[in-house]
Amino acid sequence: MHISDQGEISAERSDTAHSIRVIAFFLPQFHPIPENDAWWGKGFTEWTNVTKATALFAGHYQPHLPSDLGYYDLRLKETRHQQIALARKYGIGGFCYHYYWFSGKRLLNRPVDEMLADSDSHMPFCLCWANENWTRRWDAAEHEILIAQRYLPEDDLNFIRDLSPFLMDSRYLRIDGAPILVVYRPQHLRDAKTTVRIWRDYCHAIGIGEIHLCAALTHGNTDYAQFGFDSGVEFPPHNLTVGSHDDRVAFHKPFQGHTFFFHEIADAYLNRNYQSANVFRCVFPSWDNTARTENRALIVLNGTPTNYEYWLSEAIRRTTGDFPGEKRLVFINAWNEWAEGCHLEPDRKHALGFLEATRRAISGQSRLTSFLDVTIPDDNASKHPSFLLDLAILVKHHLYRYKRSVHLLLDRMPRARRAIRRLLRR
Repeated sequence: MHISDQGEISAERSDTAHSIRVIAFFLPQFHPIPENDAWWGKGFTEWTNVTKATALFAGHYQPHLPSDLGYYDLRLKETRHQQIALARKYGIGGFCYHYYWFSGKRLLNRPVDEMLADSDSHMPFCLCWANENWTRRWDAAEHEILIAQRYLPEDDLNFIRDLSPFLMDSRYLRIDGAPILVVYRPQHLRDAKTTVRIWRDYCHAIGIGEIHLCAALTHGNTDYAQFGFDSGVEFPPHNLTVGSHDDRVAFHKPFQGHTFFFHEIADAYLNRNYQSANVFRCVFPSWDNTARTENRALIVLNGTPTNYEYWLSEAIRRTTGDFPGEKRLVFINAWNEWAEGCHLEPDRKHALGFLEATRRAISGQSRLTSFLDVTIPDDNASKHPSFLLDLAILVKHHLYRYKRSVHLLLDRMPRARRAIRRLLRR
């Protein structure tokens, strides 16, 4: 079967070379909601963080600012239609919307609800349940939780019931007739296999039929089968296996995050093997969440259209080789994660560069044979700091990291910490 505009994709054998549909993850946090007003200040949207980001070292690309679509508001139908038109023009085959559901309370749902009700939104789609805590630190950990996932006994049934209007929509992406649902952190479900059974039983009972459950491979999870899911999807930069290069970057001020090379992350993902084989490949165009986490950021160096084009081209080529003749999905993280420096949408530096790279990779027109940008990025000489300033920044950086290591060590040695404090008071 062919891949239709209604979102149907079949694993049936095909002799065509173009058997891959590319899906981009989509963030709906570009409109104000009362909860964000209370937590972050009146009128907060993703753009609030994006616009206040600053460069942390010479040659650091921050802030990422939009060009063609501007600082859009997803409450506007015209904005959603412009995004769809742009995505389709450059070969994107669907959006995977992040869906925020907390024991019946939904957040950021207006764009997806209005998309569902809008018959002129001609774009296949699926949902990814972003089932993690919202926190003050933007890390889903336990630091000052804003709203938590509770996983109540009734949540399994209530969740799939709430999703049923989406799953039944003709535009919803399907694999062999089964609507695909991505779960961001299946390892957090109290009893994943029971949850899966309840979801499947409900969908059969109301006429949806079988559903295809896809586990995002995040936060150490590398095996979807253990949860009773049908497939997995990579989610870079999660589950990194490469080393950081913090010591090679002269930060302007003390830095507590990590820096990585794009080509090393991409190579690691391209060559990764999984215990259960039905894993959809995923790439990102770039990654830098300085806008959200400032000096705790994870910064990927050389997230350029050229490097991204090669990674996407290889992901498509290897998917075709790994599943010959099958129609498959390849994911992109993401269409519009602006505060994570991770977006296909045009910006003021690269313009349409990432979208044009996407089209070349999907159409098989890319001529790249390797990653081209593999060194520490730098500004031109006129903007580069002097040697002495460079040296001062580097010394300050290492002194800070040493001081931080000592503090962490003393935290584990309370007696030594008290003894040192007594000495310092003398």
